[in-house]
Amino acid sequence: MLSVNERRLWDAHVAMGAIGALPNGGCCRLALSPEDKSGRDLFVGWCREAGCTILIDDAGNIFARRPGFDNDLPAVATGSHLDTQPHAGLFDGIYGVLAGLEVFRALNDAGITTRAPLETVVWTNEECVRFSPPTGGSMVFAGLLPVDEFHAERTIDDTSVREDLESLGFLGPPLGHERHPFDSFFEAHIEQGPILEGERMTIGAVTGIQGARMFEVEVTGQDNHAGTTPMAMRRDALNGAARMALKLNELANAQDSAIRLTIGRFDVSPNAASTVPGSVTFQIDLRHPDDAVLDRVEATLRRLLDETARDQGLELGVRDICAIPPVHFDRTLVDLVEDKARALGLPTMRMLSGAGHDSANLAAIVPTAMIFVPCAEGISHNEAESATASDLAAGATVLLHVMIERAGIV
Repeated sequence: MLSVNERRLWDAHVAMGAIGALPNGGCCRLALSPEDKSGRDLFVGWCREAGCTILIDDAGNIFARRPGFDNDLPAVATGSHLDTQPHAGLFDGIYGVLAGLEVFRALNDAGITTRAPLETVVWTNEECVRFSPPTGGSMVFAGLLPVDEFHAERTIDDTSVREDLESLGFLGPPLGHERHPFDSFFEAHIEQGPILEGERMTIGAVTGIQGARMFEVEVTGQDNHAGTTPMAMRRDALNGAARMALKLNELANAQDSAIRLTIGRFDVSPNAASTVPGSVTFQIDLRHPDDAVLDRVEATLRRLLDETARDQGLELGVRDICAIPPVHFDRTLVDLVEDKARALGLPTMRMLSGAGHDSANLAAIVPTAMIFVPCAEGISHNEAESATASDLAAGATVLLHVMIERAGIV
């Protein structure tokens, strides 16, 4: 049965991981950084060698198209992202991009022409490290975020997204899903959790993604001298923010086991050892599969923040970064993933994704599904992130078969 080349797929991950390589085996390619440009350039070169044409849109998304027999048909698409977390492994997002490229290479090896064209997409800024919002590139494509708002976002390097796109050479013309329609979209990804490994399953046929809401909280007090300001007279923003973090953790632990609440970024100003902190900004990441639970927890969260700020004599600002509702993937495509995986003799289960993905945005405009493969101990967003070459190849082979099923063969 037709399959991908396991060694070639693995070698592509190793080569991509060498860009922005870190000391402990991981990599760092923050969105629209010089390292991200190098990774994008490498991918584009590989795709051109495989006979693809390249399109880049106004959000910097890259569309690598393998022509079909009838190129007027909407493309059957796959893809993910090449940008990473600061201490990332070699697979989160990258696997979904390179699995799509390997599908093209395997079809070339077999001399197969599909009826509809195929595309592999690199979405811009899935990870939301240098700038917000997460999955911004796919949001623009799906019509969920105006491109002008995306371009105006400021990065941690005090540049705008548009400035970065221009300087890196990845600012293209407007595209969007109406001008560039897909037949369907599949995203292959490591699970980023322990379920598949624990159940000794190779393939996860993903039924949907839990909802996510992100907030930026700014706590403002007053800078003051650490040695001369009495404790009772301080307006210590860090003390207030720390109290907020503890209360939010208690709130999360009081919910059902599906809740996820994380404070992953904490910026203190002026961040000097002898100065009472006058300002703290932190971000909250809240997730759950049920919108009603998210509504209830968000309301309580906002009340706790407000009460704590008032009790500590601090000013509070809360900015909504994004609100992604729970997503249910197309039932026909989920069935297709499961059927093809089982036909290949791969242990397979249906499951929900706890992490957010670009597929959540694609599901709003086109039939969408995801294919999960295991990662060791469920570790991700970490240099220790690990997957086996055989599992990566298995997932890519499932991707190969679902894509040619949708596209047809001539």
